[in-house]
Amino acid sequence: MAAEPPGDRLHGTPAGPEASVHAALDRLAASCPSLGIALSGGGDSTALLHIARDWSGCRGVPLRAATVDHGLRDASAAEARAAGDAARALGIPHDILRWDGPRPGNLMAQARDARLALLAGWAAGHGVAAVALGHTRDDQAETVLMRVMRGSGVDGLSGMSAARRAHGILWLRPMLDVGRAELRDVLRARGAAWIDDPSNDNADFDRVRVRQAMAALNLDAAALARTAADLRMAREALDHAALQAARGFSADRGTLTLPLGPLLDASPEIRRRLVAAALRWVNGADYPPRRDGLAHLLESVAQGRRATLDGVIARPGGGTLRLIREPAAACRADPATGDPAIWDRRWRVTGLPPGAIVAALPPDALPGFDRRAAGLSYDEAASTPGVRLPDGSWLAPAVAPVAGIAAAPLRADAALLSLLSH
Repeated sequence: MAAEPPGDRLHGTPAGPEASVHAALDRLAASCPSLGIALSGGGDSTALLHIARDWSGCRGVPLRAATVDHGLRDASAAEARAAGDAARALGIPHDILRWDGPRPGNLMAQARDARLALLAGWAAGHGVAAVALGHTRDDQAETVLMRVMRGSGVDGLSGMSAARRAHGILWLRPMLDVGRAELRDVLRARGAAWIDDPSNDNADFDRVRVRQAMAALNLDAAALARTAADLRMAREALDHAALQAARGFSADRGTLTLPLGPLLDASPEIRRRLVAAALRWVNGADYPPRRDGLAHLLESVAQGRRATLDGVIARPGGGTLRLIREPAAACRADPATGDPAIWDRRWRVTGLPPGAIVAALPPDALPGFDRRAAGLSYDEAASTPGVRLPDGSWLAPAVAPVAGIAAAPLRADAALLSLLSH
C-alpha cells in the first residue's frame, strides 16, 4: 500500500504513534501561543518535527525549530544545516545555535547544560513559551535504569516528567508513550530522512552502555516505562501529603515561612520533599539539593538550630521555619540590567531608569533604609535587590518602595506547590 502523503494527515484522524503524540500535545501545548521544537536531526526529534507540524496545522499553534551545534564532531555543522533544511521544507522557521563556551569537566553534562541554556535563550528571544523535546519511551526506560544505578529514590525512579519548568521555559516531552522504533516507522512511511549520530553507539557514555545492556538482557522498555508511571502515582500521593504539612505557609519578599509543628510531625520523606521544594522556592534553583546536605539541615531544624544550605538560611523558632536567602549568596549574583531586569534567579525588577543596574545592596548602603519599618530582618533586607543609579546612589525597592520602580519575586506563593515533584 502506498504511504499516505504527509499533507493528507492534516485533514484526517491520525493513528498509532501520531495519535499518541497528538493527544499529548493537546494536553501539554494546546494553550501555548507558539511551540518550539528542539531539533537535533536524529530520528526522534525529526519524527517530533513531522508529527508536531501536522498537529499545529490542526490546532493553529505556530512552530519554530532550533538546532544546537555543539561542535563536538567535524560533521556537526553540516548536520545542523541539514536539520534546518528539513524544518524549512515543512514550512517551519529554523535557527542554528552554536556552543562556543569553555568545556571543563564532564563533557556530556556540559553539552546538555549548554543545550538547555541556548535553547532557553533562543525561546525567550522569539517569544516561545514552551519547547518540545524528542524523548521517547526508550529514553524513559534508559533513564530509570541509570537512576537505579545511582541509587535514586521515588522521584528519580518515576522518570522524566512530561512537562517541567527550568531556565524560565516550559519543557515538554510529548513522545514518552511512543517507542523509538515506532517513530522511525513513521518517518519511513513519509519518506523522511534522519541523521544517525555515531555517539549513540559510543560505549564511553553511560546511556549507551545502559542501552546496550537492555538489548543484551532483552529488557522491555515499555515495562520499565510502566514502572516509572506507577512510581509517578506514588510520588503524587507523597506530594499530596506534603501539601497537607505545608498548609498555612506564607511568603513575603523572597522569604518563605512554613508551620514547624506539622513539618516535624510528618514522616521523614514528607519533611524531605517539602523542605527541598521550599529551598528551591527561595534560591530559584532548577534542581533540588543533595540528599546528604538536606538530611543534615533537617536534623539541625529538628533540634531547633539554624542551618544553611544552597544559599538559603533555615531558621526555626516561634512555631515556624523561616527560609531566607543567604545574603552572601545574593552578593554572588551577577548584576542585571534592562526592563525587566531578572536578578539572582529570584527577582523581577521593572521601571528602571536608563543606566540603572540591579545588584546586591552593599553593606554600607543598607543602613540608609529602614528595614525594621518594612518588617524585614537584616538577612532578608540584605538579600533583596538593590538598584544602583548612574550617580552612584542606591535604591532598595523591596525595602523602601520607590515610585515607578517595582521589585517582585519571580516565584509566586503557589509556585511552592508545583516545585514539590519537579
